[in-house]
Amino acid sequence: MEIKLINIGFGNIVSANRIISIVSPESAPIKRLIQESRDKGLLIDATYGRRTRAVIITDSDHIILTAVQPETIANRINGKTNE
Repeated sequence: MEIKLINIGFGNIVSANRIISIVSPESAPIKRLIQESRDKGLLIDATYGRRTRAVIITDSDHIILTAVQPETIANRINGKTNE
């Protein structure tokens, strides 16, 4: 199994094989999911103080907040260089 790493902004990298979903942080259920993972200690904030634009859900139940658009992350996973 090949390990594919994806840049999620500011030098942070995530394994593409572990990503289940990339969603927008605007809806109430996602906000609830973020708060629950913060309470459990499973939240990773990779925004560096900027506005959260995408929420990455992993297979280990970790939630990763990033300041990069979901479309940009999806393009990086699919191999399109649109950085």
